[in-house]
Amino acid sequence: MRLEREDFIRIIDLTPLVSIDLIARDPQGRVLVGWRVNRPARDAWFVPGGRVYKGERLGDAFRRITAAELGEARAIGEARALGAFEHLYDDNALDAPGVSTHYVVLAYELAVGADLAPPDAQHSRYRWMPVDALLADESVHANTRAYFMPSPPTAPR
Repeated sequence: MRLEREDFIRIIDLTPLVSIDLIARDPQGRVLVGWRVNRPARDAWFVPGGRVYKGERLGDAFRRITAAELGEARAIGEARALGAFEHLYDDNALDAPGVSTHYVVLAYELAVGADLAPPDAQHSRYRWMPVDALLADESVHANTRAYFMPSPPTAPR
């Protein structure tokens, strides 16, 4: 079921969204990033990913998102979970004024072939980046760079 624009804006305004980000690595260990054409995170390099839909199991969402973002459906069991992350944006996918976006992101790393040819729905172009170059490049979105940063120490309880 597709939501009406007004309903989706209200959801974005009132609740966090759950999504899956894909840290796709080629045989050389480089990471696939795409130049984002949509809000949020427009005009930055970002890893592929997508929202989990209500009632959709994570395994089903993973297959759908890998098919849409990488051009081939993959099973969640083929990936390694990197953990949960939060992405906060001042804007939103529908460009509604005054509505920020809060994502709870489940990040997964998976091996893919270097000949991968992803579709162009969310990104105008793609490139493979070594992690050190990705971390040094300011045009790579901070939320993507965060996947490769050491985790901060946990506070004592």
